Amino acid sequence: MRKKNIDKVLPLQGMRRFAELIKTLDSTNSTNLKVAALTHYFKNAQDKDKVWTIAILSHRRPPRPVNTTLMREFASELANIPLWLFEESYHIVGDLAETIALVIPPAKETSKKSLSQFLQEIIELKPKSEIEKREYLRHNWLSLNYYERFVFTKLITGSFRIGVSQKLMTRALSKATDIDEDILAYKMMGDWEPEKITFEKLIIEENAEDYLSKPYPFYLAYAIDSEVEELGNVAQWSAEHKWDGIRAQVIIRNDELFVWSRGEELVTDKYPEFKFFLGTIPNGTVIDGEILPFPKGEIGTFKDLQTRIGRKNISNKLLTKTPVILKAYDVLEWKGEDIRQQSFKERRQILERLYSEVSTEEIPLHLSERISFKSWMEVAEERERAREKKSEGLMLKKLDSAYLVGRKKGDWWKWKLDPFTIDAVLTYAMRGHGRRTNLFTDYTFGLWDDEKKELVTFAKAYSGLTDAEFKKLDAWIKKNTLERFGPVRSVVPYHVFEIAFEGIAESKRHKSGVATRFPRMVRWRTDKNILEANTLTELRELIP
Repeated sequence: MRKKNIDKVLPLQGMRRFAELIKTLDSTNSTNLKVAALTHYFKNAQDKDKVWTIAILSHRRPPRPVNTTLMREFASELANIPLWLFEESYHIVGDLAETIALVIPPAKETSKKSLSQFLQEIIELKPKSEIEKREYLRHNWLSLNYYERFVFTKLITGSFRIGVSQKLMTRALSKATDIDEDILAYKMMGDWEPEKITFEKLIIEENAEDYLSKPYPFYLAYAIDSEVEELGNVAQWSAEHKWDGIRAQVIIRNDELFVWSRGEELVTDKYPEFKFFLGTIPNGTVIDGEILPFPKGEIGTFKDLQTRIGRKNISNKLLTKTPVILKAYDVLEWKGEDIRQQSFKERRQILERLYSEVSTEEIPLHLSERISFKSWMEVAEERERAREKKSEGLMLKKLDSAYLVGRKKGDWWKWKLDPFTIDAVLTYAMRGHGRRTNLFTDYTFGLWDDEKKELVTFAKAYSGLTDAEFKKLDAWIKKNTLERFGPVRSVVPYHVFEIAFEGIAESKRHKSGVATRFPRMVRWRTDKNILEANTLTELRELIP
């Protein structure tokens, strides 16, 4: 019965097939139904559309060809409504693509273009004139039904996000092609371009030359969710610090160097320090580790590393000010052989032997040292020293564990330090996204300035409350708004929340003078009034 429903939902036309797939994926939380819909799609869609679908769901999107200001103007003209009314609608709906899909008149014709045709046109649209862009959008908006128009606009804006993990997509592809999931995960890694590669080449064919630069899928740990002693015999485990940088694989093959981030981005040019690995680390080696800032010969903060992230050109001045190292965790390939199925203990022995042979002051390779311990109490004591060592906590790895694909429970665990927490006052609110578009769920918080006796913004957060709490707070916000700034409202300072965050550092970019990492709400402090909230001075005392 379920397969018949999927067949009915996915008609034969390319773009409509893709749009209905996205609609199915976005309308269910059932993993089985998502896998079934994707499997059916990969069995029946055009090969070029399959490639683009894989690309889109793995975050390989074409650059945005039209800025959102122009898109709002074009849409309001086509809908024959004033721009201010469109903007008000946008603020209510909370999503630009959905707003455009709603306000534009129903289509009078049906487009038969495939997904790949649309994507190629979007790529070619970027250098064209404003008039040409207007006509292109008008024509296609009026030839697509509501959901096709929504998906098309999402592709144009470059903000296409859907609740499908790489693992889930890989599982569906495996069902559609009968190729092992791990092999597919490996095939989809790397620097491939959807407009230049075929489905046969990407998924079906076996081409040895394609694997020269390819990293392995990363193995990810789960957070400890119970007492650490429940992991069993401490002698079966290895511990090391969990470093706060950029997870990466460094590949040396055929006298070439490749550096891949965990986000599947080729970042070799961003870290020219690693060129010294060539000629030192033997060919056929893949190292898994963490890229860390290393100013003045010691591990820096993630804020230091941010000065390197996103830079197109790395100047000599920046290289001198914020050099980087690779803190090596594991070795995945040795002498050209995939050794991921060997035990962690065996792989570490290889890594430690390699490190002892190549380690010099000129080579930016450091070893993430294993910690010696005889009891879980000793492990816990080392975890408490993490911040002074510039780490986030500990990694626990079973000595007999293979290097697996993706996030698996059982063999690798991360035991992070408890986060920093502080009590802050809600000062601003903005509507959420997706299913929260009609609720104010994105919040800004302030702390007291001791001298000025006023609240100063220090962080934003949008997670941590229950659905019931979000609804209750949304109703209060609507009744206690002071001012409106487009989609943002300032509110009466009344509610106190405990805010947790992973890291903290001085910052000239923030009004508070402090930047926090991953802020989120821990609890609604209904037991406190705003005068009991913390101060900026108390926040700064948390800076290491």
